[in-house]
Amino acid sequence: MSNSVKLANDEPVPKEELKPAKPTFPSDYVRPKVWEFEEQGGAFGGMNRPTAGARFEKTLPRGEHENQLYSLGTPNGIKVTILLEELNDLKGVEYDAHKISMSDLDQFGSDFVALNPNSKIPVMMDTSFDPPLRVFESGHILKYLAEKYDAFIPKDPRQRVETFNWLFWNMGGAPFIGGGFGHFFKYAPVEIQYAIDRYSMETKRQLDVLDKQLEGKKYVVGDEITIADFAIWPWIACIDWGYNASEFLQLDSYKNVQRWMKTIGERPAVQRGSRVNGFGDDAVAERHSRDDFSEK
Repeated sequence: MSNSVKLANDEPVPKEELKPAKPTFPSDYVRPKVWEFEEQGGAFGGMNRPTAGARFEKTLPRGEHENQLYSLGTPNGIKVTILLEELNDLKGVEYDAHKISMSDLDQFGSDFVALNPNSKIPVMMDTSFDPPLRVFESGHILKYLAEKYDAFIPKDPRQRVETFNWLFWNMGGAPFIGGGFGHFFKYAPVEIQYAIDRYSMETKRQLDVLDKQLEGKKYVVGDEITIADFAIWPWIACIDWGYNASEFLQLDSYKNVQRWMKTIGERPAVQRGSRVNGFGDDAVAERHSRDDFSEK
């Protein structure tokens, strides 16, 4: 079958050239053959580059505890500080949490990049090793800490596997909520209907997946709270407090999610962990002991 058609003058024209052109935004945009970097607008445009690595020399502070966390009160940071506070309640585990300012580009400092070459928060350093052991990616930090302290991962093999099913479900789906929905709904310099519709649909689909999973269960996996709950909760909460999109996405309509959110949110460790390296009036910018919460 021919991949071209003939016009009246018998000149062959590739069929793809007869298709109507896609609309573009902005209207004068023409996709180049080779992409080249240009400065972006929006709340976070200034930090984005197509290359990795340190941009300047900067030494990270170190506290007295063996667990050193370098983070920020975003959903990925909060999931780790929630677990650390839960471990503090359960086993007296202590840690230092140092605030990394993304607006100041701290994540591109030399010491930070040495801990996480991907320049993303959170990153943790376990100083009980010599030299210290670095742990990056929020889901891996949860797994590492839960295994280190033997907590919040079920012993039953099926429940253990199910916990990791949902932990990695969160890791795979969170970028659609954050970098997708959250970015285009709140942070992008222009409102693009296609992008907002695309990521709203995917976020609502994920909410529906979670709502169905929680039917008849206290927690995501069952009757036992796990690191999967700690991983997922901040991302659902962020739809409300981070993006102010509860009404837009009809968050109240997911009844099982709402019940679960309330159950998790009432835990003292979750309330403390949500404040660490945070932004609100009750935020604890730097956490070095339990006393930091009472002082605030």
